[in-house]
Amino acid sequence: MSGHSKWANIKRKKGAADAARAKIFTRIGKEIQIAVRDGGPNPENNSKLKDVIAKAKANNMPNDNIQRSIKKASGEGGSDNIEEIRYEGYGPAGVAIMVDVVTDNRNRTASEVRHVFDKYGGNLGSTGCVSFMFDKKGIIIIENDGEIDEEALLMDVLEAGAEDFVPQEEIYEITTAPEAFSAVSDALEQKGYVLAEAEVKMVPQTTTHLSDEKQLEQLGKLLDGLDDNDDVIDVFHSWDEED
Repeated sequence: MSGHSKWANIKRKKGAADAARAKIFTRIGKEIQIAVRDGGPNPENNSKLKDVIAKAKANNMPNDNIQRSIKKASGEGGSDNIEEIRYEGYGPAGVAIMVDVVTDNRNRTASEVRHVFDKYGGNLGSTGCVSFMFDKKGIIIIENDGEIDEEALLMDVLEAGAEDFVPQEEIYEITTAPEAFSAVSDALEQKGYVLAEAEVKMVPQTTTHLSDEKQLEQLGKLLDGLDDNDDVIDVFHSWDEED
């Protein structure tokens, strides 16, 4: 397996504070709502819901919250008025950015997202303008706490059907095909591994290095501004965060 990973963006914000955690739970609840609407409440028959549940567990979302969100989404008219939208554009220095939202008012959300791009030196583009620069992948992160047998983990990862395994200083990064994500994450959990992160994401094929301080500041504010929007579920970008 490769010794290098294209995935450099582990998490800009860990969300350790209660307020941040509540925000993450709210966002995942919206994703559950959409997944149930599109494919039903049974994760065994709904791969999208199964993937969102894996993400919820990796973010330490209590099972009661998960089940409550599923039941709420299964109720009458629970999610008829919300929709998923993806916005694409460029940040400073041409950094590619994709923004996934769940909203009940697309005009409001589009205006807010465009405002953040414009304010911090970006450009909101048309659908498809940057998506071809990303690959859809399952990303699983296991923290390297010094107690894990790396060779045993590698064998378990291979046996589970992952595409790539990259040991780093503080984490082990595992990449899967999107259709294999649930099976791999389930297999590793059954082996007793704790998943610090587990999510199907858009991974940049190449990353952009920034050295200009003003561009770095603007890009940071742009990404923070998008993250602060309550309708935003995920932000994917091609910035090399090791800058």
